[in-house]
Amino acid sequence: MADSPKLDHPTFALVKERLAGKRFRATEFREQSTLIVEPADLHEVLALLKGEGYDFLSDITGVDYLGYPSETIGRFGVIYNLVATSRDDRFFVKTFLDPSVPTEGIEEDPALFLDSVTDLWSGAEWMEREVFDMYGIRFRNHPDLRRILMWETYPAHPLRKDYPLRGHGEREAYKVVDRTSA
Repeated sequence: MADSPKLDHPTFALVKERLAGKRFRATEFREQSTLIVEPADLHEVLALLKGEGYDFLSDITGVDYLGYPSETIGRFGVIYNLVATSRDDRFFVKTFLDPSVPTEGIEEDPALFLDSVTDLWSGAEWMEREVFDMYGIRFRNHPDLRRILMWETYPAHPLRKDYPLRGHGEREAYKVVDRTSA
């Protein structure tokens, strides 16, 4: 039987002390610590962590938990991978969002919004654009939130698990170019 997580990362205690009125969850898996926060508290928590030495935002990624075998807080997870370069310390912050409208198209869902962290780490700009493009999660106050991997009129967000494997017919609309006509 596996040991229960120790949750002894010092950042857990720091966040709990500084933001005592907020609701958090914490996990550790294979010595990687993750703090789970409410979407409304995300920017405040990340600003606190940046001020506490997490000076490098290594990655922002999204996860679609549709059909996940165990229960999650929401369908979409957005994970921030933070690094304190001065002490070689890595820490993850995760938040969950639940869509309020069907997710088949590209319509804007008011439940899939987070505050941008480009004011904290300018390098977040392209990472937030990728999460927007692939999952449809929008970031408030982002300086240039537009598609980065798919073309602007692409009809959906392709990393959502309810997106059809063969697409919505966009592949069939391409003009086929062979060697003789190129």
